[in-house]
Amino acid sequence: MIRTARSFATLASLALAFAVSLPASAAETFVNVLTGGTSGVYYPLGVALANNIGKAMPALKTSVQATKASVENLNLLQAGRGEIAFTLGDSLSDAWKGNEEAGFKAPLKKLRGVAAIYPNYIQIVARADAGIKSIADLKGKKISVGAPKSGTELNARTILNAAGITYKDFAKVEYLPFGESVELMKNRQLDVTLQSAGLGVSALRDLATSVDIVVVTIPADVIKKTNDPAYVPATIPANTYRGQTADVPAVAVQNYLVTHDGVSDETVYGMTKALWTGLDQLVAAHSAARALDPKHALDGMPVPLHPGAEKYYREIGLLK
Repeated sequence: MIRTARSFATLASLALAFAVSLPASAAETFVNVLTGGTSGVYYPLGVALANNIGKAMPALKTSVQATKASVENLNLLQAGRGEIAFTLGDSLSDAWKGNEEAGFKAPLKKLRGVAAIYPNYIQIVARADAGIKSIADLKGKKISVGAPKSGTELNARTILNAAGITYKDFAKVEYLPFGESVELMKNRQLDVTLQSAGLGVSALRDLATSVDIVVVTIPADVIKKTNDPAYVPATIPANTYRGQTADVPAVAVQNYLVTHDGVSDETVYGMTKALWTGLDQLVAAHSAARALDPKHALDGMPVPLHPGAEKYYREIGLLK
């Protein structure tokens, strides 16, 4: 019995020593993709990305986690509770700086960039019977601004403040994900929702098929008053949603894919390659992916690029 116990202990020690000596790439068996709410754009794109990663690196087990999006994703990455995540550019910049008001108690210096992907459009959509024709008409109405301290809610605060509107100016403010916001609008419990997402987001398409809507213009002078270069003028093309028959001026914020410095170069290289060589699968998952272009993969990146991603971009000639 003593000899058996000693033999077992020796084998256990050898196994532990072998595991510790394994390179990071061999030790990593899971890739958790951090996304957003299931009725947004991050989630279906995250599912497609996870499938691409799984096909490219069969030894890895991939999972997709629905979250409150940007702010939660970045804090989870910093804590090592995910390997790749979707985020808005302004949230990423705030995380790197450690903007506590934006939801970051300290600078998140473990974050590393993978790619700039597509722009989010800040879309203010009201029920047509709510009497809202301009951003000034939002005062006194019932609104949902996204989950608390999510990227969408931070966008809402920024744009509304630039328009001279605070949350106190509303009859009611709800902090809800996209799908729940739309359900309350259908039931006439809300007048308007602000959603930061790719064009044609499923929640707003669902709303537009159920009730008549108005897509509210965000004027260029409001965008200028944000004093934030992450916010750029954009246009929601006519017929993006049922009943929206004209182009609507709006504002866009770039989205990024990010990882952290604890993920191996080999894994991040593989994830980056899976992203750009599997664009057809992402476009099939959501039309917002049509805006993805590897030529713009490094545009405005607010954090250092991960060496694994850098290796891929050198391989394709984007970096010299």
